[in-house]
Parts: sequence; C-alpha cells; structure tokens
Amino acid sequence: MVQARERGIKVEKRARVSESIRLGTLLTFVGGFLDAYSYLTRGGVFANAETGNIVLMGIHLAQGQWRQAIFYLFPIACFALGIFAAEWFKKHVGEKKMLHWKESVLFLEIFVLFIAGFLPQQFNSLVNSSIAFVCALQVEAFRKMHGMAFATTMCTGNLRSGTELLTVGAFEHDSDKKKKGLWYYWIDVAFVIGGAAGTICCRMFAERSVWVGAVLLVGAVCFIQWQKRKQEV
Repeated sequence: MVQARERGIKVEKRARVSESIRLGTLLTFVGGFLDAYSYLTRGGVFANAETGNIVLMGIHLAQGQWRQAIFYLFPIACFALGIFAAEWFKKHVGEKKMLHWKESVLFLEIFVLFIAGFLPQQFNSLVNSSIAFVCALQVEAFRKMHGMAFATTMCTGNLRSGTELLTVGAFEHDSDKKKKGLWYYWIDVAFVIGGAAGTICCRMFAERSVWVGAVLLVGAVCFIQWQKRKQEV
C-alpha cells in the first residue's frame, strides 16, 4: 500500500486494480499477440506502436513509393485518434461504479477485434488501422503498474525503465528498486510470449486468430469486475 500524509493525518491509499501486475501482464501479452497478428497476417505492419511504421513510411517516401507510404500512414493516424478517444471516454464515461471508463475501453477493443476476424485480406489496411486505434486506447487507459509508468503495447520504454531501476538499485544497494526493475523486465517477457503465441495462432487460424486476443480481453474485463469489489479501478 502507498501511504501519504495530508494535513498531518496519515492516509492509506488502496492499490488500483488497473495497476495490478496480473492485469498488466495479461494486457501486455495481448499487445504482443496483436503485434504478431498485424505483422504476419495483415501485410507486415506493426499496428501497436507507430515508430516502425513511421520509419517504413519514410523509407517508401524516399523511394518514391507513394502508395506504400500511405499504407503506413493510416495506422499512424488511427493511433493518434485512439489517444483522443481514450480521453473522450475518460471525460464522458468517467469512473462510474457500474462501468468505469477503462472497462468501456476494453469493451470497444473486444468489439473491434471480433469484427476484424471476419475481414478478408483486401481489408488489411482497415484492420491494421483498427488495431492501432484500440491499442492506443489500451496504452492510454492502462498506463501504470503499481504506480510506475509502463506500456502494454510496446517494449522500449519498459526496457529503459527496468534497466535504469536495476542499475540504480545495484549502485545504491536498494532491493526495492531492483524488484521494480525486474517487474518491467517481466512485462517485456510477457510481450515476447504474446508475440510467440500470436505466431502460432496465426499459422493455425490466419485472420481469425485475432479472436484469441478478444477472448483474453474478456478475461481482463472479468478480472476487473471481480477485483473492483474490493479495489478502485
């Protein structure tokens, strides 16, 4: 538990279910799964995080391949739109007891992934843009793990934070910082495992393998519903 002092009174703040290690692990697994899905099944696009797509767009622009460059522009724009949508949900849905805005984000993500599984290859651009949109929703809604900033759909920031904490913890002989650093590494391991699972599912189920990600997100919603009886979301 995190403790604080306000006006001389000791106040204990309960951990939020949305910041739990278990939920973060599940969402990061789904993040890795969807990255493998969009790359292997939907035309070589990394829909989760847009750095790779921005670089690929620049490469195609430099080569005069305008049509291919535009192919990468759509998921980039939809990722930005997803951040906007997450803030809209936060403002207009809020932290209602029956339906928290973070739960509504997951419900929308489940719906989009379910529809994506029905779309054939000629709709790859639409599917990749949709995945970019819902991944932006997810990464904006679930930004902390036990109070520490982290990402569920990309690894670079987690790798930096984990390595920094491990290094500083080793220098200062601070076991708490080293433990937090290992949690960041664990989250990245979950992403790798999700990518491996996505690869296997894509070989077996092709376009419809995205439904596995949707089912896992249903599990995330159920976990939140179960835990919020005793914790804030």
